[in-house]
This record gives sequence, C-alpha cells and structure tokens, in this order.
Amino acid sequence: MKISTKGRYALRMMIELAQNHNVGFMTLKEIAQKQNISKKYLEQIIPVLNRNNFLIATRGFQGGYKLAKEPCEYTVGQILRLTEGNLAPVSCLECTPNTCPRANECPTLFLWEGLYKVVNEYLDSITLEDLVQRQKDHLCNDYII
Repeated sequence: MKISTKGRYALRMMIELAQNHNVGFMTLKEIAQKQNISKKYLEQIIPVLNRNNFLIATRGFQGGYKLAKEPCEYTVGQILRLTEGNLAPVSCLECTPNTCPRANECPTLFLWEGLYKVVNEYLDSITLEDLVQRQKDHLCNDYII
C-alpha cells in the first residue's frame, strides 16, 4: 500500500487547520504557504473534505476554512480513507463480502486480512490532536544552549 500525494496533502492540510483550530478560518493561500503545497492542489482536495462535512467554509473578507469538529474527533484513518478510498492491501479485500473466486482456498488471504486489520486499527488510533501534540512536544524539546 502506498499513500498518494492527495492523501498526504489532505492530512497536512487537516493538521494545519487543527493547529489553528482556535484561531478561526484560514484561507487556502495561508494553508498552502505554511505547508508549502500548491494552492491549486489544495483546491482539488477541498471538495472531498467539504462534501463529507470535515470542514466549514465561509466566503468573503474573513472567509476560509476551519475544522467542522474538534481535532480529537478526526482520525488519520478517516482522512486517508476519504482521500485514498479503501486502504486494502490487495484488491480482493476492497469488497465485503469478499467476491474473489479463490477466497475459500487462498493460502494467503489470512495474511492480507491481518495486515488490513492492523493498518486500519493503527491509523484509526491516531487523531489530528495526537499529531498536533506530537509536533508541539517535538518543537518544545528542540532547544539550543
């Protein structure tokens, strides 16, 4: 499994919004500059996040975007599944029930199911708040005497 640029950038954008959650709305230009991501690329990600009620958008002078919920309510797994689609390591796990004609006799199916489970549980155990806190902790410990 490989996470695409779209998934990585969506996650970075959501982290930026989480870091500024109490500040208010952020423009795409601000997010793009702070994250060193093309504004045009972010414009392609925004509709996916908006359609799924991950963001609140407002237009006008003070317009921009902010998280629709608290940072602790978003998991990395949710964001990546939204932007990447299914995180299954093999195509036969993309549908439920598994429609692969070899599913009953496949000697490796348990392996892929286990990997899929571990990946989803891990990504669902990390919230935006966790990532923001980790970044704060990292920056606080980065001092020079």
